[in-house]
Formats: sequence, C-alpha cells, structure tokens
Amino acid sequence: MSRSLERIGLVSASTILSRVLGLMRDMLTTAVFGAGILNSAFITAFTLPNLFRRLLGEGALTAAFIPIFTEELEERGTAGAFELLSKVVTRLLIVTGSLTFLAVLGALAVGRLSGLSERWYVAAELSAILFPYLVFICLAAAFAAALNALNRFVIPALTAVWLNLSIIICLGGVGLLVTDDPFERIYWLCGGVLIGGLLQCVIPAFCLWREGWRPRWSISRSSRVDEIVRLMAPGVIGASIFQVNILTSRALAYSLNDSAATLLYLANRQIEVPLGIFTIAIATVIFPELSRFAARGDHSAMRAAFRRAMILTMVLAIPASIGLIILREPVIRLLFERGAFLTSDTRAMMPIMVVFGLGLPFYSYVTLLTRAFHAFKDTATPVRMAAVGFALNLSLSLLLMRTHGTLGLALASNTAIVVQTVLLQLVMSRARSGFEFRPIAVVVLRQVTAALVMGLVLWISWRGLERVLEPFSASLVAVVVLIPAGAIVYFGFLWLIGTEEREVMATVWNRISGRGKSKAG
Repeated sequence: MSRSLERIGLVSASTILSRVLGLMRDMLTTAVFGAGILNSAFITAFTLPNLFRRLLGEGALTAAFIPIFTEELEERGTAGAFELLSKVVTRLLIVTGSLTFLAVLGALAVGRLSGLSERWYVAAELSAILFPYLVFICLAAAFAAALNALNRFVIPALTAVWLNLSIIICLGGVGLLVTDDPFERIYWLCGGVLIGGLLQCVIPAFCLWREGWRPRWSISRSSRVDEIVRLMAPGVIGASIFQVNILTSRALAYSLNDSAATLLYLANRQIEVPLGIFTIAIATVIFPELSRFAARGDHSAMRAAFRRAMILTMVLAIPASIGLIILREPVIRLLFERGAFLTSDTRAMMPIMVVFGLGLPFYSYVTLLTRAFHAFKDTATPVRMAAVGFALNLSLSLLLMRTHGTLGLALASNTAIVVQTVLLQLVMSRARSGFEFRPIAVVVLRQVTAALVMGLVLWISWRGLERVLEPFSASLVAVVVLIPAGAIVYFGFLWLIGTEEREVMATVWNRISGRGKSKAG
C-alpha cells in the first residue's frame, strides 16, 4: 500500500504539472482564437490522429502489451522483454506510417470537394498537417507502457508536458510575435503539436536506452506478438467505438455552429484535470500490479489491491465533481474569459460543465474497472459495453441536439457513460467473486455525504463573494481560497464519519510527512 501510494504520488505530481501546462495551453489558444471557427477546426482536426492514437497506442496496445511484457519479464528477463518491444515498435512504425500517408491523402481530397462550408475546408487542411503526430504518439505509448511495466512511472506521466510546452512556446513565444494573421498563428499551433509529438517519442525512448534497450528492426513472427495482437483485437474495436463516439460528438458539435466544438472540448478538459491527476495516476500504477497478481493466480491479493484503488479513486473523484459543479462560473471566468473568449462564451459553457461534472465519478469508476477486466485478459467485455454506450450516445445526440443544442450533446455523452459503467459492474459482479459493488457502496455513500456538505459550504461562500466583490476578483478568491477550504471541509468531515477512508488518509499523510518510509522500509 505504502509503495503504491508513493508511485501514485509521483505520477500525480507529474500529471499535475502536465495538467497545469495543459490549462495554460488552453488559456493561450482560447485567448488567441476564442471559441471561433479556427479553434473549433483545430480541435476537430486534432481529434483524428488522437482517434488512431487510442486505437493503436495508449488504449488497446497498453492494455494488451503490459500483461504480456510483464510475463516476458518474469520468464525471460529484460533481454526477452526488450526483444518483444522491438518487434512491437517495428509493426507500429509500419502500420502508423501507412495510415498517416492514407489519411493525409484523404484530407487533401476533402479540401478539393466543392459545396462544403468554410469550416470543413479549414478542418481538412489542419488534419493533413496534424496527422503525422499519430506516428510519434503511438511509439511514445509503447515506450511508456514498457517503462510502466519496469516500474518507471514518472517519465511516462510527463509525456503530455513536452507537447504542452512545445505548443506554448510555438504559439505564445513565436506565433504571437512574428504575425498578426490568425491563419498563420494556427499553423504555428500545429507546428507546436508536431514538435511536441517528436519529443514525446524521443524522451521515453532514451530512458529505455538507459535501461538497456537497443532498438532494432524486427518483423520475424513471435507467439508473444501474436498474443498481443489477439488481445488487442477486441481492444481496438472497443477503442474505435469510444473514439468514433468522441469523433461523432465533435463532428455533430462542429456542424451546429462555430463555437460548439470548442465549448464541449474546454468543458471536457476541466474534467480531465482531476481525472488525470487522480484516476489515471491510480489506474496507471495499479494496472501492472493487478496484472502481476493475475499472472500469479493470486486473486485474493488482486481483489484487495482493486478495492484500495477504488476507494482512493472515489474519495478524490466525488468531491472534485461537486466542486467543479458549484464553482464552474469562477473557474471558467478565471481560466478562459480574456482576449477573444467572451462573457457570453462563459455563460454558454456553464451548463455543459454541470453535465460533465456529474459524469466525472462514472468516468473514474469505469476507467479503473476496465483495467481490472484487462488484467484478467478480458478485453472483449469492455468492448461490448462500449458498443452499447456508443449506440446510446449517438441516438441521444441526434435527438437532444435538436432541442438542447450543445448541451444536448453533453447530456447524451454522460448518459452513455453512466449506462456503460452500470453494465460493466454488473458483468464483473457476476463473473468475479469479490469484485461486487455492494461492499464499497457504503464507502461511496459516506464520500457523497461529505462531498455534499462541502458543496453546501462552497455554494454559500461563492454567493457571498459575488455580492461583495467584482466578478474577476470574486473568481480569483473562489479558486485560490475556496477550493483548498472545500478540501479541508470534505476531508475533515470524512475523517469524522469514515473508517477505511481514515486509514487511507492516514497512510497518505504518513507518506507525505515521511513517517511512512521507515515503516515501509
């Protein structure tokens, strides 16, 4: 527990840096481009390489690669594991290079079609520029997975830092200085993406080199590679469903108006901050551990590790959800309301933030639950549930966007993730003893109670600030003072009513204060 918390802390700290830089990147791009056509076109175009990144990189590949790489480490040591990595990297280069070539040709062809609105021509042009990012990020995902399996978590967690820094430097440090033309500035933004992608690939590769890996071209057949491909197949289908889901939502939003895609993206990004800092960090650390227990057949230890991870995940995700909902206005205003991003954009984004905030605990829960399925080498069940979620999201999106516009798309997306979470938990409860929801239901109820108490305090305090301060000052105080105060209220109340949470908080505090090291040692 203590060692896992230390690793989670390292990943969380790295992720916090990444998310802070990501917020700075979003603040910069919204100040320069607002919620207009160029920003929406960039977001839509960048969705395409990210779609294939999830198919061939971070999602399906990681889920299939880590358990097999871990087994190879157990059986043949680092030499056999690194040989497997080279075989996987070779195949990734062939596949992603071919896909990039075809995608660029397709984007250029769309740009030559007649009769489309201007926004689609802009998106097609930016897609042709951005698609080579796919090659870099898929290789980076393989390198990061190998490092995680070697219990090296910090460098993989810093992957997005290089992208965000590159974008900030290229757009903010160069693009704003050399040109006033918005179209030229968007090209600098795209250049930042490509340079950042190259850094994301090279830095973890160098770390693996220091661990002893020597890359070599290898297309020879391997039973381990065949097993990864077999495990990836349902994962690719599941990831494709999820990513097509996102692509469809953004395409529908892009078709609504010039700002809808940007507003949906920014609202979702606010959810990704706690999701990345807490949930992804915990899932990243716990997945190799779950895979090792599953490989050894130690299901008792696996259940205990999963329960601890789930309690820690929800103890953080639930208050983050309530906090984002209550303080949505000051958060949006402080982060984005400047330059080309207007007060009207803030008002339009607020209800979307409420919907995404309500969905945060479900996104967190399904992320960790999916890792448990993958640790059992069951990649098919999450695929089936993702298919149900996609069908529901698409149906509800087409229905609700007619009456509720952008908000309807957010409602459809979150309804789908709630249904997907419930279905996954039902299947897990029936298939695996000890993974039922009932044992942690009381724990979650305590966390919800503490979060609602915190939410009431935040709401009263925010209303008071609105009455005595002007909007920007009130927003600054809300973010700087009320968020830490809300955390104190939440954890203080949870300490009084919780039992398992108290143990987790005590362990975390011991790690922070240094007292846990001697006990763990």
